[in-house]
Amino acid sequence: MTQHSPTYAITIRLRYADAPGAMGKITTAIGDADGAIGAVDIVNIAGHAISRDFTVNAKDVEHGKRIVECLRKVEGLEVVHVSDRVFLMHLGGKIEVLSKSPIKTRDDLSMAYTPGVARVCNSIAEDPDASFALTIRQNTVAVVSDGSAVLGLGNIGPRAAMPVMEGKAMLFKEFAGVDAFPICLDTQDTEEIIRIVQCLAPTFGGINLEDISAPRCIEIEERLDKQLEIPVFHDDQHGTAIVVLAGLKNSLRRIGKAMSQVRIVINGAGAAGTAICKLLITSGARNIIACDRSGALHSGETELDATKEWLAQNTNPEAVSGSLSEVIRGADVFIGVSAADVLTVDDIKSMNNDPIVFALANPDPEINPSLAGPHVRIMATGRSDFPNQINNVLCFPGLFRGVLNVRATTVNNEMKVAAADAIADVIPPSDLLDDYIIPSVFDRRVAQVVAQAVSTAALETGVARRKTKAAYHLS
Repeated sequence: MTQHSPTYAITIRLRYADAPGAMGKITTAIGDADGAIGAVDIVNIAGHAISRDFTVNAKDVEHGKRIVECLRKVEGLEVVHVSDRVFLMHLGGKIEVLSKSPIKTRDDLSMAYTPGVARVCNSIAEDPDASFALTIRQNTVAVVSDGSAVLGLGNIGPRAAMPVMEGKAMLFKEFAGVDAFPICLDTQDTEEIIRIVQCLAPTFGGINLEDISAPRCIEIEERLDKQLEIPVFHDDQHGTAIVVLAGLKNSLRRIGKAMSQVRIVINGAGAAGTAICKLLITSGARNIIACDRSGALHSGETELDATKEWLAQNTNPEAVSGSLSEVIRGADVFIGVSAADVLTVDDIKSMNNDPIVFALANPDPEINPSLAGPHVRIMATGRSDFPNQINNVLCFPGLFRGVLNVRATTVNNEMKVAAADAIADVIPPSDLLDDYIIPSVFDRRVAQVVAQAVSTAALETGVARRKTKAAYHLS
């Protein structure tokens, strides 16, 4: 059943005579239309008329329109205007650039710009590494997208991708104090994207690739990571894998099973599915079956692309074949990064005791949690309106805070596993519950412990250029 959501909140300004019973008529009309009132604020009182703003959560856009139409039918009530709160938040964009130092005097100008800046420029020319200390580079990340795979919306292009990338930049700043800037490219050519990012790299301390379609995103990340002196991280791949690993580790602790002992079925053989497989294997998983639309991938198949060929050769040790419904029988864990409603209740019933189901397709999971709930031990989704949300915001702010603190040149497997362990360990074993196997995205401890763990792993594996971790305190 569709639930009311702030995503579809509207603010309705109403003007009406200040008479007994008026408020009751309004709230009744909203209730009859199945709206959920969030707030009521007085705008002004003029004579015998009163204006109020009613913030109402709806279920979708059409439901919001029906609520307004119901109010228009109330005698003596004027609908002054209606605002969509989501669009209001986005007016003019969601981020801005601010100066760290004021320019109030001629001396200020001379130091910040010419002639004083020339000395700093010469210093960097003599020692390019000084750019990390003397420019914004030490704390700035580029959020790069071509708009080819935006959320669940698909290939909507770079302009339409901007609100998502702005939101990503907000999360970097809010949770880890990292300055991030959205860069949406008007090209989907692999070579051109790689070349553009190479040219932009001197401005940034790290590159976060976002919402680039598979399999191009895999090649783009791998090549850029080899060519650049700064870390390149595709969050849709590795951020997802890190948070999945964290959630799975706590789920297995909860039910008393070891990673090496469980049978894991992963549905979705794209970038995220492949990254999850690789990180789980690194963390000790021994029996993973990866499925695409045709069923289980196995070593006997031919005519596979490079990504699926890797999965076929490195997973499914028993070379089982068949559809998802066939290979999920007896499995301990299901991880879906695929499409809505591909998993059935009968599929879950055929799994092993205490089944763990991570149905992560967005916005609609592989199975509705209300259907799966009675038949699973632990259920996780990518949604915020159900328990156990597997959300990348638990990973990327802290991870980039960590790599920037020690000026890491890459993000290796040791750093990814360290990030996953840090996220998982925020919840003590004694506090784990079936519906609490992953911290809240608003748990402010997460970014800090992830940053510390990533910095330490970078230092221990020799990919850090700063030999001591920078002190950086989050508010």
